Amino acid sequence: MQIWQADFYRRPLRDEAGKPLWELLICDAASNFTFSAVCSQSEANSTWLAQQLHQQIQLKKRPDRLQVFRPQSLSLIQAAGKVLGIKVEATRRTPALKLLLQSRAKEYPIMPNYTGESYSPIALESPAPLPLPENLWGDRWRFASLPAGDIVEAFTGRPLPILEMPTSLLPLNLGLASTVPVPGVIIDGGRQSMRLARWLQDAKPVGLNYMAGAPDGLILEAGLADRFVVATFADEEVKQAAKIYEQRKQLSKGLHFLLVQPDDTGMTYTGFWLLNFNGLYPFNNLN
Repeated sequence: MQIWQADFYRRPLRDEAGKPLWELLICDAASNFTFSAVCSQSEANSTWLAQQLHQQIQLKKRPDRLQVFRPQSLSLIQAAGKVLGIKVEATRRTPALKLLLQSRAKEYPIMPNYTGESYSPIALESPAPLPLPENLWGDRWRFASLPAGDIVEAFTGRPLPILEMPTSLLPLNLGLASTVPVPGVIIDGGRQSMRLARWLQDAKPVGLNYMAGAPDGLILEAGLADRFVVATFADEEVKQAAKIYEQRKQLSKGLHFLLVQPDDTGMTYTGFWLLNFNGLYPFNNLN
C-alpha cells in the first residue's frame, strides 16, 4: 500500500504584502519521496491543494491513502482528497512527516521572508481533558503489565471483537527483549464492556498517561487532539502504582496497552489496544 503523509499550514514566513505564507509538505512513510510548495494565505484552499497533489500524482505512483496529523489541515486535505479519489486518514502516527517538519523548520530562519516568530513545527494545542461519558464507566480498573514476549501470543487467534496491534508497535519491531514488562491498564467493563470498547474504537486511542494533580488522574489521548479523563484517584497505593506504570513505559520505549474485558476471570476479552504515545513524536518531543 502506497501511503503519503501530508501537512498544510501556515509557517513563520510572510509574503511581500506582510501576509502569512502556507506550506504544503508531503512525504512517504520511508521518506524516499518529499515535496514542498508554498502559497499565500488567500490561495490556501482545497483547490490549490488538489492541483499540487495532482501534479505529484502525475510524477509518482498514486497513493492509496493520505495521512494527516494536524487538525487544522484535515478538512482542507480531505476536500482535496475527495476530488482526487484518495482516502484521507486522520492519525497522530506520522513520524516521517514530523521529522521532515522539524528539518524544514531549521531552514526558515535563513529565508528572506522569515518573521522571527516563535514556531514549533509539530506542536498542537492541548485541550483540557473531558470526563469519560458516565454511561461508559465500567465496574473497576487497575494497572497491570505483561512480558513483551507474551503479548502477541496472548491476544492473537482469540475471539476478540476489537483488536488493535499495529505492526509498527509490536514488541519485536520495537527491539524490546521478551522479558521487558509492558505496562497497561485493564478495565473490567461489566455490562458496559462492549459499549465502552466500541466507543474507544471510534475515539481511536493513542496513549494513556498518568497525570499528577489534585486529584491525580489517568488521561486518555485519542484521535488527533482529543483527551479524556478515564479515572481520578487520591489513594496513595494507586498513586504509587501509577508512578511504576510510567516508569515501565520508559523501559518499554513508550509501549503500553489498554485491555477491556467483561470481568476479571480471564475467560473473555472485549477489546485490546497496543499504544505508544511517545513514538508519535520524533526525538521523544511531546510538544
